[in-house]
Amino acid sequence: MRFSGLRVLREGLTGNRGWQAHWRDASPKAAYDVVIIGGGGHGLSTAYYLAREHGITNVAVLEKGYLGGGNVGRNTTIVRANYFLPGNSEFYSHSLKLWEGLEQELNYNVMHSQRGQIVLFHSDGQRDAAIRRGNAMRNQGDDAELLSIGQLKKVLPYLDYDQGRFPIYGGLLQRRAGTARHDAVAWGYARGASERGVDLIQNCEVTGIDIEGGVVKGVQTSRGAIRAKKVAIIVAGRSSQVAAMAGMRLPIESHVLQAFVTEGLKPCIDHVVSFGMGHFYISQSDKGGLVFGGDLDMYASYAARGNLPLVEHVMEAGMTLMPMIGQAKVLRSWGGIMDMSPDGSPIIDRSPVEGLYLNCGWCYGGFKAVPGSGHCMAHLVATDRPHTAAERLRLDRFRTGRGLMDEEGTGAQHNLH
Repeated sequence: MRFSGLRVLREGLTGNRGWQAHWRDASPKAAYDVVIIGGGGHGLSTAYYLAREHGITNVAVLEKGYLGGGNVGRNTTIVRANYFLPGNSEFYSHSLKLWEGLEQELNYNVMHSQRGQIVLFHSDGQRDAAIRRGNAMRNQGDDAELLSIGQLKKVLPYLDYDQGRFPIYGGLLQRRAGTARHDAVAWGYARGASERGVDLIQNCEVTGIDIEGGVVKGVQTSRGAIRAKKVAIIVAGRSSQVAAMAGMRLPIESHVLQAFVTEGLKPCIDHVVSFGMGHFYISQSDKGGLVFGGDLDMYASYAARGNLPLVEHVMEAGMTLMPMIGQAKVLRSWGGIMDMSPDGSPIIDRSPVEGLYLNCGWCYGGFKAVPGSGHCMAHLVATDRPHTAAERLRLDRFRTGRGLMDEEGTGAQHNLH
């Protein structure tokens, strides 16, 4: 089933009775070539690229709940490639290029909007850091523009430029950054993988990983045992728990990150705006709601809900940056479980167990990485070699100390990344 403007018009005129299910609700088989644990954005994109790029279709995606019910549907939908350090820079650049062709490739509207992101800076030191970051982005082949205070006032007139505590000095703009519809991304990849023969199995919780002689043999699930030649763990905030089933202790802590959305408003925010001092970020959805977030809740947790002190903290940051937000009514909030690595950068690598692969440590960067993560993870699983865009995302950097990517400059503290 392909989408087109003509098809949408015809269905609209005939009561929408001709649409089919987007993917097959499969039952597990006894064995697969590849089992992917986790039916979120990263797991679904990995399955899609395994089938599309490598011709591996005897694949099962196991999701303990429903597809897209985890972090891929619990974020602020930001897509960007404004990273500074080697390793992160080329990876997120690769992912952004995949975003730009994703709707045509999937024949599915993921509502990718390249409205641009502006990261504000508030001191001479932050300006210098923004210039260095912008130059690194441009050296990588991505776009970056430094905006003066005068240029900012033309595009962001609603900010509080007169505050004494956090004066606004300017901003770093990436025009190719923007947002996408998070659940549509999961649905598009699920549809593309299913069309190519991948089994998407919902309500199937993995309860154990079978290993014999250091080689993975399959998984135990709530729907029975499944044999597999290769198994990929792609479960975001649950990475440590699932890896423990294979006897591994990962350098990952799980923390809650809250997000918020207001009532629908007329268009007022044209970009993604990030507060350089208050760790606050905001954009406006296509339905008119202001979507925003801030810091982690700063304690380890597997609960997909946050605490009230952080709600207050995020609201204070929003009011400090743009007092107009105080007129909007907050409709709802939600929490995602972040898999925080010590250096704030992800892991895409083989595990010490033969045939078992890891994809985790995305911190705040999980949604924007969905296409690049799946593309690179599929290459690793299919060839047992890292993709060139993910060569530095190795697990052993935490054992050897070589190749650490401290993107935030805060040291080995999970909750500060």
